[in-house]
Amino acid sequence: MALESPLLTSTNHSNGVEGGGKEAKSTVKEFGTESKRLWKLAGPAIFTAISQYSLGALTQTFAGLVSEIDLAAVSVENSVIAGLAFGVMLGMGSALETLCGQAYGAGQIRMLGVYMQRSWVILLTTACLLVPIYVWSPPILELIGETTEISEAAGKFAVWMLPQLFAYALNFPIQKFLQAQRKVMVMAWISAIVLVLHAVFSWLFILKLGYGLVGAAITLNTSWWLIIIGQLLYIFITKSDGAWAGFSWLAFADLWGFVKLSLASAVMLCLEFWYLMILVVITGRLPNPLIPVDAISICMNIQGWDAMIALGFNAAISVRVSNELGAGNAKAARFAVWVVSITSVTIGVVCMAVVFATRDVFPYLFTTSDAVAAETTKLAILLGITVLLNSLQPVLSGVAVGAGWQWIVAYINIGCYYIVGLPAGILLGFTFGFGVVGIWSGMIGGICLQTIILIVLTSVTNWNREAEEAETRVKKWGGSAVEH
Repeated sequence: MALESPLLTSTNHSNGVEGGGKEAKSTVKEFGTESKRLWKLAGPAIFTAISQYSLGALTQTFAGLVSEIDLAAVSVENSVIAGLAFGVMLGMGSALETLCGQAYGAGQIRMLGVYMQRSWVILLTTACLLVPIYVWSPPILELIGETTEISEAAGKFAVWMLPQLFAYALNFPIQKFLQAQRKVMVMAWISAIVLVLHAVFSWLFILKLGYGLVGAAITLNTSWWLIIIGQLLYIFITKSDGAWAGFSWLAFADLWGFVKLSLASAVMLCLEFWYLMILVVITGRLPNPLIPVDAISICMNIQGWDAMIALGFNAAISVRVSNELGAGNAKAARFAVWVVSITSVTIGVVCMAVVFATRDVFPYLFTTSDAVAAETTKLAILLGITVLLNSLQPVLSGVAVGAGWQWIVAYINIGCYYIVGLPAGILLGFTFGFGVVGIWSGMIGGICLQTIILIVLTSVTNWNREAEEAETRVKKWGGSAVEH
């Protein structure tokens, strides 16, 4: 017996090691399986987001090749006026990520079309309320510190861009409707075709025919409406596997409750979108602002392209979390969060390295001015850090939308961005005289703090309770009244 004891111990140890090895292999396999699910959603969603963002970014690039004032006009309209509208519309439409995603996970397919129509009613009404901001944008821009020259040019361009505002109102509910059903390849193909057409016609109208800002407005508005038409044709023709059953008067039922959830989503996302938009506005209050505004606009353009990658992951994780919670799979929802976080941060590190490596080159893609290019190169370090932080932060916001935590994150955003980050940026930029570098550095501190809080919030979440709340939410919004 004395001889058997070490053998038994050895055997037990061997079994323990073997068990640990099997567990590790199982985790790796699960990670790989979840990654495949994630990329099936995130890949096309990233491509769609980049393609649609590139419409405005390409317009800005072509405008920059005409003159510095045209670049400033398109940059300020894109980042301030259209940026404000984009944030409101995307935010209001993001209520559908929670409702459509959880209803789809619970098998209540027919409710998705009704939800989308309710969202159209709310967003088209919101678009009408935003029209005065476009019409009176010159005095608004001057009030917040832009020069008269830049404000008047951007204001003129803003009025021409009103059709884009109503395109936003239709587009975002359509996207959330399709994303919840994992029909992301449809959006990717439509966006790719429109982007190619946009590049060709932008070159033709802005540079070749010399229409300048008028040509920019024509091509950008047309491109956005082509996306809407393409997506609607797909939905109306295919019926989206039963999710679209035609127009219904149910679109006007329960509107106030829907508005409240839409507002929560809008506040959460707008506070994020406007934060970096404000960076451009504050920079406009520096002495001799034209070069700093152009430089920061170029950096925001690059950051915006990178943010589209995170926005793709945001959409993917929102769908995964909402679908799994709607189906009652709390453990799967939690695991999906970890997989997407690791993946997104890895990509963020790579993108940061690319920014650092090309800091002397990429400015010349947007400007022919050596002074603007030199200022942009100086800001590249801050751009790289922002790119890294923004690889994780939107993903965690996507988790919040999928789980329905919009109001919680809205309060976090107010505290981190507007009570900490923004005052710190103003203090460093103006009081301590660090200029645009100081403004941006302070605001990065706000992003950093918000990301840390969201990591903690996600880590301590009780996912079983979230699954129960998802079931309650689906019943509350009429899912239980619809046949499977």
